[in-house]
Amino acid sequence: MKALIVNGANINFIGLRDKSQYGSLSYKDIRNNIYEFCIEHSIEVELFQSNCEGKIIDKLQSTYIDHVDAVIINPGAFTHYSYAIRDALEMLECKKIEVHISNLFKREKFRHRSVTADACDAFISGFGSEGYIMALKYLVD
Repeated sequence: MKALIVNGANINFIGLRDKSQYGSLSYKDIRNNIYEFCIEHSIEVELFQSNCEGKIIDKLQSTYIDHVDAVIINPGAFTHYSYAIRDALEMLECKKIEVHISNLFKREKFRHRSVTADACDAFISGFGSEGYIMALKYLVD
């Protein structure tokens, strides 16, 4: 299995941001946990992070050339307003899972809406960085 994990705006600052929402693990720690799980389960994985909406769209579109089996995406704040990322997800024919470290519905009201979720096959929110592992487990089971 070949998977692409895409992280959007400010995810690279996990570990420095509000620890009550995002936990104390750094982005590097989360990446290492993902790589470890993928090695153990023979998943070829690429991790990509960008604070730029267009770069995320370009990466999602590249899955046609790279032939990935699944995309796991944490769009960050783009979740709430990026119809462009939603459209890019909608075009993909592979499995798609949206992951959020914090529980969107226990946050500010403007964060309660995801415009990207219905373009995905599954939605995981509020399980901390374990959400990425949950998504990967879903793909291999």
